[in-house]
Amino acid sequence: MSEKLIAENRAARHNYHLLEFFEAGLVLTGSEVKSLRAGHAQLKDSYALVRPGEAVLLNCHISPYSHAGYAGHEPERSRRLLLHKREIEKLLGKTREKGLTLVPLRLYFRNGRVKCELALVKGKQLHDKRETERRRETEREARQALKSRSR
Repeated sequence: MSEKLIAENRAARHNYHLLEFFEAGLVLTGSEVKSLRAGHAQLKDSYALVRPGEAVLLNCHISPYSHAGYAGHEPERSRRLLLHKREIEKLLGKTREKGLTLVPLRLYFRNGRVKCELALVKGKQLHDKRETERRRETEREARQALKSRSR
C-alpha cells in the first residue's frame, strides 16, 4: 500500500494523550483533491465532531486550487468523515465522556484516496507536557552517551 503524506498535526502529540486511533475517508470536491495533491492543507486547530449517524471534520484548512475556475471550494468548510456505523456509535459514546475529543493527526493519500488518521485524545496538563519533555531529553542524552562511548 502506497501512502503519500499531505499534512500532519504535530501539535496534537504534544498537547494531548493519544488513546485510540481511527482511519477515515473524506467527502471532498474535485478542487479540494487537486489542492491536496499540491500539498495545500493545514490541520492546526482542527477537530472532528461526532453526531448520531455521522462524523464531521471541522476547521481543516484546504487552500483553494489556483486553476479551479468557477467551481472552487470554501477553504474551511465542514467535511464529512467516512467511518463504519459501529465506529461512529463507539466514538459517539466515547466523546460524550468528560474530556475526550477526536483530533485529526494526519491527512494522506492511500491508493489514490484521501484518508484522515483520527485519534481519540485527552488533554494534557502543563506538568504532563513538562514530564514528557524531560523524559525525551534524558533518552536523547542516554543515546548520545552510548554513541560517544562506542567510538
